[in-house]
Amino acid sequence: MGALRARTVLLSGSNRGIGLGLVKQLLAAPKPPLWIFASCRDPEGPRAQELRDLASKHPNLVLLKLDVANPVSVTEAARIVERKMNGSGLNLLINNAAIYTPTASLAVVDAEDMMRTYETNTVGPMLMAQAFLPLLKKAAQESTEKGLSCSKAAIINISSVMGSIERTPATFLKPVISYRCSKADLTVETSVQGLLSVLPILSEKHNGTLLNWEGKAIPW
Repeated sequence: MGALRARTVLLSGSNRGIGLGLVKQLLAAPKPPLWIFASCRDPEGPRAQELRDLASKHPNLVLLKLDVANPVSVTEAARIVERKMNGSGLNLLINNAAIYTPTASLAVVDAEDMMRTYETNTVGPMLMAQAFLPLLKKAAQESTEKGLSCSKAAIINISSVMGSIERTPATFLKPVISYRCSKADLTVETSVQGLLSVLPILSEKHNGTLLNWEGKAIPW
């Protein structure tokens, strides 16, 4: 697969699942990014122990406290990254943080769960894009590459096949209404390997598309 050449990467939801898998494989790459900013809501908590262990071994891994649904938290994280970058830009923002409630069927889901899920899964990526846009633009201006790419400057939103309206009948074994609506199974390792093979080939023509882990378009 082609190599991802982003010098600086920021991921949300990095303490478990796909986020943690991405951090691990980026660190293990032959030419890892100069900086990897791995964020989660509680980097000091028990669920982030594996992330802290990685940070203790890799000086290019920076842990960030970040709640993507909290505008103040997002703004503060952007300030920290900007200071750490010392005038350089951010190449790649991966919005991975999400809330998944498997028991949220139409019969039992409530307004609180719907709002909490939308705030994290839908509004969160927008807040992140707004806060880190200046650093992404700076990276694009610094790059000599033509066109758009993840090695130059890009925002990648991790979604799910459950977000496809057309494919709802085929994926309705678990209703998870709130998650499905906000996003409108593979092993973590396989998913991450697929994602890292797709990222290097993305360009302008993929803007706004919903792709699976193999780079194939999923109908909206």
